[in-house]
Amino acid sequence: MVFSKAISLAVLAGAVATMVGCASRAPIPLSENFELTVQPKVRSAGHWELVSRDVVAQTLATLDKAGVAPGTQLHVALPANPSAFDLAFRDFLITKLVQSGAPVQQMPGQTLDVTYHAQLVRHNSERPHFIPGQFTMIAAGLMAAYGLRHEHLDAQLLATLGLTVAADYGASVNSGGPTNTEMILTTTVVRGGQYLARKTDVYYLENADTPLFMRPSYKNVNMKVVSQ
Repeated sequence: MVFSKAISLAVLAGAVATMVGCASRAPIPLSENFELTVQPKVRSAGHWELVSRDVVAQTLATLDKAGVAPGTQLHVALPANPSAFDLAFRDFLITKLVQSGAPVQQMPGQTLDVTYHAQLVRHNSERPHFIPGQFTMIAAGLMAAYGLRHEHLDAQLLATLGLTVAADYGASVNSGGPTNTEMILTTTVVRGGQYLARKTDVYYLENADTPLFMRPSYKNVNMKVVSQ
């Protein structure tokens, strides 16, 4: 019996070793998810204003850190063939810069050039609409910490976990969930060919709102827009 058990263990160990060996020589890399992150969704002109506020605050902070003298003249350039978003975003940027005390010139010249570029990215893969968030993780942690020591609380803890799952799901659904369309927004400040400040962020867009971010020269391109 002991001899038979030893043989079984040896066979099992050999199988595990074989599996590990195969895994270490996989023909292609294995896939895994990134850590949990969140990404804002731009759904209104009011959101454009919030984005511009963040861009201006961080851009001015970067310029100050780079040693750019306060009061240095700025000029915000309009992209070629601007989209509806481009036109409004320039106005938002100028307004926020002026309100922050930065001198902004109407015409380029002896100024720092502030430019921005919005790139649309379209994914064809399905978008999952729910990922457990902080409420669920906190409740699950409480269950792990207290559930075993206080068994009579199990039902209450399970109910709490259910409510937190609902809260996370509600937060996701209320945002409309992830979409197939994203915008990569990059703002740049250049002086004499040198980058002084640069900020790049990614936002979700509603698929149906895509035309607002498309430049006129590209609007005739056959781009499928899926309504939500």
